[in-house]
Amino acid sequence: MKKILIIAAMLSVAVAASAQEKKFAYVDFGEIVQLMPEMDSARVKIAAQEKEAGEQMQMMYQEYQTKATQFQQKQSTWTPAIRESKMREIQDMEGRIQEFQQILQQELQQSQAQLQAPILEKAQKAVKSLAKSKGLIFVFDKSSLLYYDELQAIDLTAEARKAVNIPAGRTLEQLQQELQAQAQAAQAAAQAK
Repeated sequence: MKKILIIAAMLSVAVAASAQEKKFAYVDFGEIVQLMPEMDSARVKIAAQEKEAGEQMQMMYQEYQTKATQFQQKQSTWTPAIRESKMREIQDMEGRIQEFQQILQQELQQSQAQLQAPILEKAQKAVKSLAKSKGLIFVFDKSSLLYYDELQAIDLTAEARKAVNIPAGRTLEQLQQELQAQAQAAQAAAQAK
């Protein structure tokens, strides 16, 4: 009987000691993914694809505008058959532009998903590896937590940042400033044309 009480006491001490270890962690996954160097190159590729798509759309729209203007100016001089043929041509162009725009949007979304998939996978692997090395039970995304006690959970964000090679001082605010500066430069270049 004494042995059972001693074993029970030892087990309760062991359980109490292990219960005090932090087994839950959180990470700002969005921050990690957005600041990864690979995401910078993905953003450049996506921007180049969007620019090319925009230029193609602009060319199609200009052609449409030219034909519509020509139709407006010359319709009174055309025979009914020519007028109807030109009107159908313009309507067909409108349909092609709308269809092309939808297809482009889908392709750009697919391309973005393909470019981001390996980045997300790398970030998930880094967090999983950190969690396993620390013996954690759960790692939650900070953005989806309603409440967490910082004293009872571990913040893995800093370690995950290192694991995916994010420069030490880089922040989301800096990224936003960089992206705004790039957008302003692109807008200025477009206006200069």
